[in-house]
Amino acid sequence: MYKNNRPLSFHPRRYDFNELSNDISLLVQEFPFLRLNTIGHSVLYQPIYEIQIGNGHRKVHWNGSFHANEWITTCVIMKMLFWICNTLTTEESPFHKELVALLNENTLSIVPMVNPDGVNLVINGTVEQSDYMEFVHKINEGNDGFTGWKANIRGVDLNNQFPAQWEVEKERKKQKTFSPRDYPGDAPLTEPETIAMSNLAIERKFDLILALHTQGKEFYWGYDNLEPPISEVYANYFSSISPYKAVKTIDSHAGFKDWYIQDFRKPGFTLELGKGINPLPLSMFESIFSETFPILLASLFNLENQSVSK
Repeated sequence: MYKNNRPLSFHPRRYDFNELSNDISLLVQEFPFLRLNTIGHSVLYQPIYEIQIGNGHRKVHWNGSFHANEWITTCVIMKMLFWICNTLTTEESPFHKELVALLNENTLSIVPMVNPDGVNLVINGTVEQSDYMEFVHKINEGNDGFTGWKANIRGVDLNNQFPAQWEVEKERKKQKTFSPRDYPGDAPLTEPETIAMSNLAIERKFDLILALHTQGKEFYWGYDNLEPPISEVYANYFSSISPYKAVKTIDSHAGFKDWYIQDFRKPGFTLELGKGINPLPLSMFESIFSETFPILLASLFNLENQSVSK
């Protein structure tokens, strides 16, 4: 299944959609066992990429950059993908045999950048379409910079867009119209990015998902007591192998993880990487990656019928 290739290294940097596209092209060319899909397009018609690897019956999904100023999550995911590809294709690498076995048991789906337009705006301070630049300047509360921007380019918070008590979030949000953050839209699933993610989950029927966000150094694993018992097993295990604190629930609805647990009753986790003020600086990247790596890897472990405790 896998062949030897020269190791490729990932370099953390200000990581907009163009940088992501370049790295994906490099990886797909170098590692032909990767499968690249376009699951939809953003408001500004950037492709939303899904990368698949592995051929197993168990289906695991990771995603990053739902929120624009949390783009460092895409860097974490992409460095992990580089590590996976290099480890699979280098027999002398530590964990080579184990990873081959895991990817014979799992099919891993990765959407590294859910919100490419928003990420481009945060990193570059502009997008090419002048009408959208006029719009985002208007709703950016008089700020010239966009470091506080979480939403997509239309001013809708993509992680407040899913039909899991969306009406509750809509009612209590201070933002009643398009905003750099926290506006849940006029209805659930109005944005092309959230429609793409919803359709992907419905089509793939994942067994476990990880949604990467920043910041807080904790993760959320429950929703409205609808999560299956195995979720707690994974939560205890994740917290035992990383410095991240397991939190069952917070007073929040309409997120991707919330909807996934509600509709599929499978384990879902929102990881809040690092600690600080978004966007987290690249100087924190290596520590964030080292803290998150064990959880990403452990998501490929099938803990069903196993007793794993903290």
